Order: sequence, then C-alpha cells, then structure tokens
Amino acid sequence: MILNTRHFGKIEIDSEQILTFEDGLLGFESIRRYILIQNPDKEIPFHWLQAVDDPDLAFVVTIPFLFKEDYAFDIPDKVIKQLEIKNQEDVVVYSIAVVPEDIKKMTINLQGPLIINGKNKKGKQIVLDDNTYSLKYRIFQETAQAAQK
Repeated sequence: MILNTRHFGKIEIDSEQILTFEDGLLGFESIRRYILIQNPDKEIPFHWLQAVDDPDLAFVVTIPFLFKEDYAFDIPDKVIKQLEIKNQEDVVVYSIAVVPEDIKKMTINLQGPLIINGKNKKGKQIVLDDNTYSLKYRIFQETAQAAQK
C-alpha cells in the first residue's frame, strides 16, 4: 500500500503493520489508523507515528523507559481486555514527544502513554490517574541530571 505523507513523501507500507487506535488519540479521536515509521538511524530513539488517513498528521514517539528508567504504571484491566493483551511481552509502550525549536527543551508525555499490543496491532492512549508523571517531561534536562550523579 502506498501512503502519501506530508513529512516523508510517498512511502510503501505493509497494511498488516497498521496500528488501530479504536478511540483515536487525545485530540485526534476521529483518526484511528497509524503506521509506526522506525528511525533508520538505530542510534536515535525517536520514531514517527504517521496517521494513515491524514497525510499531514505525524507524531514523534519514543520508548519512555529510555529516558525515565523507573517509569512504571498499571494498565487498567479494561484496556488489557480491549487490546486483547495475553502476554506482557506483546505490550509496547510509547510516549509522544514535543520537539521545539530549541531541541534541549524537548519533552515527552509520561501522563498519556500509548499502549500497543504488538501481536494484533491494537493500541490505546491512556491517561494515568495520578500526577506522578508529567505531561511535559524534559528528557534532556533529566538525562543531564542523571549523568551528573
């Protein structure tokens, strides 16, 4: 399948790799199908979540545990059921990143992780109930502080 995108031009995607977010993402509830575009540079931990049905919409995403090792939360039982999660190994967690002009001010959303069942390609963005994690976690500030310890 050929996908015409604003940021990547025309790309060929495997329709079996399309991720379905039945409820959409926060603020984008009507857009439900996405494809994960891996960064070709394996050293860079940022990827793109490209909307299949909106060529202009793409989010920068990353694995949050790379920047906050103690990041932990429970996936609600209703989400486990909705995504048909059978094994913990099938779960992939991403955070949406915000990339400002000053790259040192980049943040990731730890409050609203994306939960994906890698087996059946079903996903859901959840909102964590408590205020333990930030909506705008500054990754470079935190990484620099950790390196100084």
